[in-house]
Order: sequence, then structure tokens, then C-alpha cells
Amino acid sequence: MSQLFPPQEQAFDTGVLDGKNLVLAIPTSSGKTLVSEVCMLKAILDGKGKAVYLVPLKSLAREKYNEFAKYEALGISTAMSVGDYDSPGTKLSDADILVLTTERADSLVCHDPEWIHSIAVLIADEIHLVNDTSRGPTLEMVLAKLARMIPTIQIVALSATIANGEEIAGWLKAELVKSTWRPIPLSEGILLDGRIRFSDGSTRAIRRSKGDELIDLVCDTLDEKGQVLTFVSSRRSAVSVAGKIAPFVRPYLSREASQELSRISDRIGGGPHAPEASKILGRLLKAGIAFHHAGLASQERTIVEESFKQNLLKVIVATPTLAAGINLPARRVIVRDYRRFDEERGNQPIPVLEYKQMAGRAGRPKYDEYGESVLVARTDDEYDFLMDHYVSADPEEIRSKLASESAIRFHLLTAIAGKTVSNRTEIDQLIEGTFFSFQYSSHEIDEHVSSALAFLEEGGLIGSDEADHLYATPLGEKAAKLYIDPVTAILFRNVLPTIAEATPIGILHLICSTPDEPLVRVTQSEQEDYDVFVAAHEDELLVSPPDEWEDYDSYSKFLSQVKTARMLDDWISERTERDITEDYDVGMGDIYRHVEAADWLAYSASEIARVVGAWRLLPSLQSLRARVRDGVLPELLELVSLRGIGRVRGRMLYNHGLKTLSDLSRASLDQIARVPAIGPTIAESIKQQLGLEVGESNKELPLTKEGQETTDSAQTLLEDFGDKEN
Repeated sequence: MSQLFPPQEQAFDTGVLDGKNLVLAIPTSSGKTLVSEVCMLKAILDGKGKAVYLVPLKSLAREKYNEFAKYEALGISTAMSVGDYDSPGTKLSDADILVLTTERADSLVCHDPEWIHSIAVLIADEIHLVNDTSRGPTLEMVLAKLARMIPTIQIVALSATIANGEEIAGWLKAELVKSTWRPIPLSEGILLDGRIRFSDGSTRAIRRSKGDELIDLVCDTLDEKGQVLTFVSSRRSAVSVAGKIAPFVRPYLSREASQELSRISDRIGGGPHAPEASKILGRLLKAGIAFHHAGLASQERTIVEESFKQNLLKVIVATPTLAAGINLPARRVIVRDYRRFDEERGNQPIPVLEYKQMAGRAGRPKYDEYGESVLVARTDDEYDFLMDHYVSADPEEIRSKLASESAIRFHLLTAIAGKTVSNRTEIDQLIEGTFFSFQYSSHEIDEHVSSALAFLEEGGLIGSDEADHLYATPLGEKAAKLYIDPVTAILFRNVLPTIAEATPIGILHLICSTPDEPLVRVTQSEQEDYDVFVAAHEDELLVSPPDEWEDYDSYSKFLSQVKTARMLDDWISERTERDITEDYDVGMGDIYRHVEAADWLAYSASEIARVVGAWRLLPSLQSLRARVRDGVLPELLELVSLRGIGRVRGRMLYNHGLKTLSDLSRASLDQIARVPAIGPTIAESIKQQLGLEVGESNKELPLTKEGQETTDSAQTLLEDFGDKEN
């Protein structure tokens, strides 16, 4: 690019390079990132301090981290941190650019490391997510806390879709640049009876030759060498629609693309115990199409996204999660489903904001001269509805989601524990810096804050002295640094000291009874099975079931907690991922999210146990955490402590008679290497980790009977289990 885009020129004319705050609300691919990068570089090179780039998703953090690595040539270092909430992030102190998820940034504020006060500029990407129920309150409070801690901090907020940009700019005391200009023009239209009718009055006929309008629409794009993103409402639809389209996409692949996709697909679902969804995805990749949803494992999502960016994949069928920030433009975006199922309200139209996020993906810079977003209508009445409510409509105004009991008490606790505030006056001043304060009346705000403080005090998480100075109790301080919900800390405080003896399923159910562990829903057809399971394990459960007849909703949630605990128990019992995904109707990405949360909560339980003096539980909690992290039975814990040895390789070593680190020390290099799924490289790594010279001769141990058996599928098993060395 030899010259700035018009919105970029407008942005730099605001005085943003002189330190003024900026809200930049311009379409996707219009140059938001460049503006933010120039602001970061100027602050760093002028010696003002560090730059923080705030993102909502771990995947987006990795994308930005890789993108900013190019500045190492200028001597500017970049670091990324997306987890480990109980860490002050001391390793981040030397980096110039920090890429952080919103939650990680908030936990760092609570720890208040010395380097945090050297932040000069904060880039808040996807600022419209203030409107998101789950992520919005944290984003809002991070900005308010940092603005209070660092009065000189510059905030640059970015979004592709903000209806009330003036209000956001007013909140952040920022200049506003709002534009609809795009480097690739976008046409929004609706397909009806084989013809796309665009909002500007133009039309385009789609050749009807495949017997299916959606397939015709996809092939029409491929005929012009474009790529297609198709959005559907559910994971099941994403898989089935991709399968239906696949035979029509394959003929558009070049020989080279087919060969490369065949090679890539071999990395997914190759083993006999791989989840069925992974096997289906692997087969579809060979045809030049893929599905994409939150149930995929991280590695699978990355493969799909990178293959699409390289123009190997021609079509992705996705749920709306793909539209949330990941840079994947396409010639044509097809929104097949504009309704989504809600458990409480049934099928509901999606927000306009969500549709605009999807539509904004249309148009590939450097490839396309235009982009098209197409909704699909079946009747004239539906066409009129879609045109009025989506194509011609403005996105909904962004509203603060901080006005919820759980959100405000959580963030007040972290603010008090982190000493950002120490009395009610300072709390009110902090809240005045939020979007919540900008949109709600002082009476409503006071009611929410007072209620939250009362909850925290009654729960033993905060206290006050004679001068009304607020402080976090040891329990409250630990909860804040662990970044867990106050309800979780209170539950652990109440239950852990009462435990005389606990089984893994009991502790896992306790973890799953917290608001911090996502749940696997129990379907109506499964309820009887889980009623029976609860009756069989009632003595092991540490949280009693509510009365089914008095509070059916709470009982249903209780069963979901039991189901999630049962799934985690299967995980630590080394059941295959294929069995778990099929038995619990989850994806590999879901399993990993549940495991990650349970891992952290097991650690949090051990830390709370220290605070409340439940010392006798520490060995079992620490052992359980290790088992959750690696998905193994207790007998493998010693082996999986080695780098590169996960549940599959650990089991292979154990079954071949190498059951301890002592066994591995005494075994020869060749003997270890002959174990299926190990090989010479891993064997050498094991020896080096044990402090032995690779060339050192070791006496061979006799293999056990099971170790004599060959395991031809060892390597494919390894891929199925996503072993930690991968």
C-alpha cells in the first residue's frame, strides 16, 4: 500500500499520534490495525512506555502476536499472555508490545506488577464486545481500571460495527472516526427464486443447475475463482451442509491444491479412535471444503483457517463464532440461517450486529474487486423481512452488560483486592469510568454496587475497618488472584473443610458445581440415566442435589453438573477421545475447554484449601489436578511428568514394562525407542531429561508380556489423543 485509506487519513488527523484517545469504527479490511500499530510504534520509539493490544480470543491473540513479530527488526519485542491468572506476569516486563486477552489483562491489573504502570497506549480491539454478556463487563472494567491507575494512558478502540459510536467515544473521552468506506466495495443482497436482489436495486441471476439454491450460489462464486463463507445456525448444520456441498466443490480444485489438501487432511482424524467429527473433517478437506465451529480442537480450527487463507480451501461452512475477529475474508458470504435456537425462547432472529459482522467478511483484499453478502429467502414475505430487518437496518446500539450481580461483585472484589480502590468513594469514582455509569442512572448504579458489596462482605471476602476502609480478606484476596467467581471461593470455603474422604468423582462434581466450569447439558432422554447415576453415587457427591419437585430448573442444572463431572472422570480414566465425544455429544474443542477450566479449578481448590486450613486434602487435590491436565490414571503420573510424554506415550511405555523414571533410567536407548509411538528422538529426549548422556550404555530390562505385543496403531492413537508433545 503506497498511500493511506481515507479512514486512516481521518484517524491520523484527530491528533491520535499526539496521544489523544480514538474510537475507530470502520469496516473490516479498512485499515484499523495499521492505525493502531503506528500509535503503538510511536509511543514505544518516543520512549513513552509499553503498548498493550487487547483481544477477546486466544486465537486472535496468536494471530496478532505473529503479525507484530515483524517489528523485531526494529528492536521492538512482542510478548503474548492468555492464561495463568495466578501469575503477576513478571516475564512480560521486558516486552515492548504485549498482546493480551481481556481476562488476562484484568488478572494482571489485580496483581498490579510494577511494569503495568509503564503502559503508554492501550489498543482495545473489537470494542463492540462491551455489548457481550460474557466478555463485555471485563472489557469495560479493564479500561476503567487502567484509566484510573494510569491517568496518562492513551486508549485506541477499534470496531467494524458500532451504531452508537458517539456514546462510546464520549465514555472514553475520545475522538471518533466512523466511516462506511471499504477498500473492497460490499454489496448486501437476498437470494430469492434464483436471483440475488441487492440493496442498491441491482440484481444478479444465479444459474439453477444443481437442484439446490445454496449449492448453485456456492458454485456461482467458484466459477469466478472466489471463495465462500457460509454461515449456519448450529454445529450439526455446519457438518451436514458441508457434506452436501462437498461433491460440487472438488472439481474446482487444481491438482496441486488437491495434493496439498490430501497431505493436510492426513493430520486430522487419521487414527481408528479419532472422533468421528475429526474423520469427517479430514475427508471434507480433501474435497476443498470444511466446517468450522467451537467444538473443533484448536489445531483443527487453525488448519482450516490457514488452508482457507492460502486459497486451498474454497468453502467454509461455519457457525457465527468464525465472524468474531478472525481475519478470514471471502468473495461471497452466504448467511443461510438468520435464526438461532434459544433454550428459553425457541428459534429467535439473530441480532443485526451479528449479521453485519458476518457480512463484513465479504471481499478479499488483493484478490477481489468486490464482495457480496447474501441472505437466503424462501418467500416474498421473508424477502421483505430480511431486507427491512437486516440488509437495510443499522446494528443495535451497544449497551453495557455490567449491570448484573455476578459481573459487578466479581469486578469489585478484584478492584478491592488489587488495591485499585479502598473505600466507597473510590469505588464510585471507578464505576464513573465505566460505560455502565455512562448509560445508567446514579440510583440504579448505587443499588447494584451496594448489593454487590453486601454480598462480598456477608460471604467473608471483604471487610472494613473503623475508618470504613475496605480490604480483601485472605479468602477474597486469593479468589481475586485466582480470578475465580466469588461464589466459587465461598463454595470451596464451605465444603473443603468438611471433607473427611473424597473420591475423584466427588471433587470433580464440586468443581462442576461452580459458576466457573462450563457445563454439558443433560437432554430429556438422558435424565433417567443421570437420576440413576446420582442415586448410585450420592454418598460420594459433596454437593447435595436440590429437590426435583420444588425447583426443577436447579435440579436440571445439578444433573448437568453431574454429567460434566462424569465426562471429566472418563477423561482421567483414559477413555478415548472418540468415546467421550460420542457418549457426551461434544467436540474435541469442548473437551479441551472443560479440561482447561477443571485444571484451573482443581488448582484453585488446593489454594483455597491452604487458606482455610484443609491441609489434608492437598495431596489428593494436587494429584487430581495432574490427572485432569494429562487425562491419565494415577499410575502414569510419574511418566507424563516428562516433556513430550502424554497419555498415549505414557500408556505405551507403561504397558511395555517401563513404568517409572527409574525403569527408564535403567533401560537402554534402543529399548525405549522400540516402544510404539516413541522412536529415537523421543527416547533421546527422555534420557536427556533424566540427566543421562545419550550415548551412555544401559542394561536392557526384560519387556513385560503386554510389552511384547506389537501396536501398529500407536502413532495414530497418539494423534487421536492430541498428546502434549504435539
